[in-house]
Amino acid sequence: MLRVENIYTYYGKSNILQGVSLEVKRREVVALLGRNGVGKTTTLKSIIGINHPKEGKIYLENEGEMTDITILPPNRIVSFGVSYVPEDRRIFPQLAVSENLRIGIDIFFNDKESKQAVLEKIFSYFPVLKERLNQEGKSLSGGEQQMLAIARAITTKPRLILMDEPSEGLMPLLVNKIKEIIRQFKEEGISILLVEQNAEMALDVSDRAYVMEKGMIQWAGTSSDIMKDKALLSKYLGVS
Repeated sequence: MLRVENIYTYYGKSNILQGVSLEVKRREVVALLGRNGVGKTTTLKSIIGINHPKEGKIYLENEGEMTDITILPPNRIVSFGVSYVPEDRRIFPQLAVSENLRIGIDIFFNDKESKQAVLEKIFSYFPVLKERLNQEGKSLSGGEQQMLAIARAITTKPRLILMDEPSEGLMPLLVNKIKEIIRQFKEEGISILLVEQNAEMALDVSDRAYVMEKGMIQWAGTSSDIMKDKALLSKYLGVS
């Protein structure tokens, strides 16, 4: 589904990513872990086209072939079936929940029936959003805003979702809800690359994981293997 090959990404003259390589397969949840500031968010922004890497390549499966998306703009990458749920949610605070959702739905769905079908699908995931349809985004709780951000990603017909810290600031009950949604996405054939500070949550819901440090991948393997490696968890993730 996704292959990142040896990318180097900069902010100005600062070299943030230093030869990052990773892959996400079909129907797979992959966690990208590490302490704050190691380059996880930059990796997602490189993939979605917000910060293009200066070196390396990014490929996305498209109609059976791997397509080079390294220098494509975000709107082109989204049209290939990639959605991005940013760390700070980036909903439109002055717009109603319904308007936040319609932005994607009106672009990616043509007829009234398909638009209503995707709305019903969203409401099956997040019933609370149906109750909040006419409320402004800024009036929602933090958890509801996160649900809206994820729901908005669904409106673009994604095959791959890039999620950045979806559990940040949420109470345990809502964290479990996010885990449940991620598992549902996987069952429906959507792949996920998950950046998450909550290592326990990420490893519980993912198939494989990469561990980053100082802009480089330091470890890769199955999530179950990482959970058993206490020294690795302590060194790179601060988990005792």
